[in-house]
Amino acid sequence: MVFPASVEQLITELAKLPGIGRRSAQRIAFFILSQPREEAAMLSQAIIDVKDKIHFCRQCFNFSEGELCVFCRDARRDTSLICVVEEPGDIIPIERGGDYRGLYHVLGGALSPLDGVDPEHLRIRELAARVEAGGVAEVILATNPNTTGESTAMYVADELRGQVKVTRLASGLPVGADLEYADEATVSRAMLGRREMD
Repeated sequence: MVFPASVEQLITELAKLPGIGRRSAQRIAFFILSQPREEAAMLSQAIIDVKDKIHFCRQCFNFSEGELCVFCRDARRDTSLICVVEEPGDIIPIERGGDYRGLYHVLGGALSPLDGVDPEHLRIRELAARVEAGGVAEVILATNPNTTGESTAMYVADELRGQVKVTRLASGLPVGADLEYADEATVSRAMLGRREMD
């Protein structure tokens, strides 16, 4: 070991984060070590708080501290529109785009039989129940424009066909990219140019 055991342990844990390699983990660990103890305590408390307080919204499955997330609680949102995304992080670029004022539904991933993710592992049944309950005019499929996202969109569209208008985000989102990393202008154009699924 190059560093004391506690520093090595911190680097190991930080390197488990997505997009963080060992070198980045070392930089973060050294930054934490250079900060006052109070700063490190606030960081660790924030991590504990988020694990203790955050759960899924009972309606859309976005992250929430209460029964309903901020979008489902907002009376100004258009309840006739549901935008379907793979993960809670996919909501951020759509909201930044500023053109969408409806509700959301988080599937919890995308279909990927090779990885063991089948329809029953996603929240497709819950989406169908929301549509069946009435009041929904359009479901916008905003899954990622890659192979798994496209197959998920096709599956969901087939499940909802004949019950509600189903649209897909239009071009503007690069194929093979994740929605989470798209800029606001691209997402805004894609939202405005969405099309009905065949």
